[in-house]
Amino acid sequence: MTSPAPTPEAASPRAPALSLIFGYGPVLVLPLAALAAWARVPLALLIGQIWGAAILIFLAGVARGLSFFTPGGPHVSQMLTMILRFSLGLVALIAGPLTGFALLILGYASIALTDPWIARWGGAPRHFARLRPPQMVVALIGLIALFLLALG
Repeated sequence: MTSPAPTPEAASPRAPALSLIFGYGPVLVLPLAALAAWARVPLALLIGQIWGAAILIFLAGVARGLSFFTPGGPHVSQMLTMILRFSLGLVALIAGPLTGFALLILGYASIALTDPWIARWGGAPRHFARLRPPQMVVALIGLIALFLLALG
């Protein structure tokens, strides 16, 4: 059985419009949740924690899905990336707010660091090298704010 052919978007360093929309849209919820928590909207912290964990678990699935397109099969680094993201997201989903947000911060920071490297060696679309760091900064701003709000 042959694997699907790579798309031109996967080889381009330019992020397709849908990657921008579906990349930034979900992570913008995290700073918005922090603003809502700061304004004392009920359940804003909980919603931010659940949302952050759900997106991190989703990104674990993205890492696994991309491994299916790796010539020669999945790399160990792809599997470890998937397991790390899934584990951090799952534990963050059931942990208390401080632990949960700390784990999410770790998970999203790891994406900002690892996805550009993975994209450069061909384990992810090339545009991830430019998309992921600023995308994860948006998420991290929200998560750090939520963590600080959970402290007080």
